[in-house]
Order: sequence, then structure tokens, then C-alpha cells
Amino acid sequence: MVETSARLLRLLSLLQTPRDWTGTELAERLAVSTRTVRNDVERLRALGYPVHGTRGAVGGYRLGAGAALPPLLLDDEEAVAVAVGLRTAAAGSVAGIEETSLRALAKLEQVLPHRLRRRVSALHTHTVRVPHDQPGPTVDAGTLSAIGAACRDRERLRFDYIRHDGTADRRDVEPYRLVNWGRRWYLVAFDPARDDWRTFRVDRISPRTPTGPRFAARELPGDVVDRVRQGVSSAAWRHRARIRVHAPAEVVADRINPAVGTVEPAGDTACLLHTGADRLETVAVWLGLLDLDFTVEDPPELADLLRTLAERYLRATG
Repeated sequence: MVETSARLLRLLSLLQTPRDWTGTELAERLAVSTRTVRNDVERLRALGYPVHGTRGAVGGYRLGAGAALPPLLLDDEEAVAVAVGLRTAAAGSVAGIEETSLRALAKLEQVLPHRLRRRVSALHTHTVRVPHDQPGPTVDAGTLSAIGAACRDRERLRFDYIRHDGTADRRDVEPYRLVNWGRRWYLVAFDPARDDWRTFRVDRISPRTPTGPRFAARELPGDVVDRVRQGVSSAAWRHRARIRVHAPAEVVADRINPAVGTVEPAGDTACLLHTGADRLETVAVWLGLLDLDFTVEDPPELADLLRTLAERYLRATG
């Protein structure tokens, strides 16, 4: 009986890999006959594992999705990865899954071998989470699921939206991608009413049901992550600045992160950098890292700050 149980676990481990196995291949791996393989497959099915089989020369066995979730077999690295992911999710930005993540983590850690439990514990004990200046917003797990389903099914999404200035709005868009950036989630969608692509913060979205009709897929506007970086940064800036950099636009674009700002060509030897930050001191640091000549066009407060910094640096040289 022990030998049969061990063989069933080995068979289940093989079937959990994303491929089809012929009866002959499984028999060779398990060192048994193909008849034993067929009997073992039936045992797994009786235990609730949806093992699908096809006949013929190219037929085989594959573990499919069933009505209920059966127990899973994880190798060492997979078990550690799942444990770390569950612990991160328990303190993450998606509301409603914290307690569920902790329950799943407790079940997993209870059956982890000692060596793996030590690895997970060491990682947790010696990891320091850097606190945010301001707590990040949380999103509802149901809202994420609803948006993800609309993206998958190509269905128009209707929702109430709280804009950056706090005013309410109603939108009807074609959803395409969810982007997770730090503690925030964003939806990249096409807005037919504005005939343009838009980025929305998911924590400000309240979906309306039912979803709208299906839509024909459009070509995405380049890298959606870069689009979110640029749009989100400019929306969150407390201070904005316009800088004339005395270098070609392509040179400046290569030296800045898209989250820092956008570059607008202004001739062959100059460009305008539209940037900003919560503090003007941060803008001053970015400008210094450019290692290029520049002129501050706006705001005047930034020019005053740079004069103060220049005097301070000059005094520091003795």
C-alpha cells in the first residue's frame, strides 16, 4: 500500500507539469506496466483529480481543471516561492485577501519540511519593509477580478470614477491591461468618448454592472508600463517645472527615466524637459544628474533654489 501511494504521488507530480504524457512514457518513468498506469489514473480520478485522457497514436494524459481544487504537489523552490508570495500578499495593497493569505500560509508552513521552513523563516526575519511616507491605497479584490474579466472577454467597462481633484465622473471604456506599480493598480483603457487612451487608478473605480457589449481589439499604444509611469508621475506632482536643456532631445531622453518627465524637441541642439516632483529639491537633484547645461524657464522658485544650492556648493569647496 505504501508503494502504491508513493507511486500515485509520483504520477501526480508528473501530470502536474504542463504537457501531455503517453501511457508508455509514464510507465517508463514509474517503472511499471501501462496497465498499472491506467489503474493509477483511475485511482487519481476517484480522489477528485481531473485527469483527462485521449486515445490514439498522439493521445495521452493531462491534468486538467475540475470543479474543485485538489491538493497540489510543489517542489522545494515552488513551495518557498508560494510561501513568500502569500506573506507579501497578506501585507499588500489588495483589500480582502489578507486573512485568506494568512490562512493559506499557515497551512503551507505546517507541512513544509524543516529545511524549507527555515528558509522561509530566515527570509521573513531578516527582511525589513521600508515604510511609506503615506499609506498606499488599497483596491478591492472583487473590483480587480471584474476588471480582469472585462479585459479578457473584451467587454466594455462602465464605472464611476473619482478624478484626481476629487470630483466624480462616469466612464464607459474599452479595458485592455491592469498594471501594478508599487502599491497602486492602474487600468489602461481606450475611451471612445474622448477617442484616446486613458489611465485610471483602480482604487478610484466603482464598476457598474452589467458590463457593456464586446468590442473589437485595438493595437496597444506602445509600452503600457511606460505610459502608466509618465501619466501617473505627472498627475501626482506637487511642483511642475519646464527646463530648456541645451542638448538634443534624444540625448536627454536616454538619460532620464520616463517617470521623471517628458522631453519635447526644441531644435537640433536643445529640448524642453517637462518634469516635476513633490519637492523642488528633488527636481534639482535630477537636473544635476543630467550632466548637461540647462536653463530654468519655470517656476521662478526653482531658479532661486538652484542659486542657493550653487552658493552652498561653492562654499563647500573652500
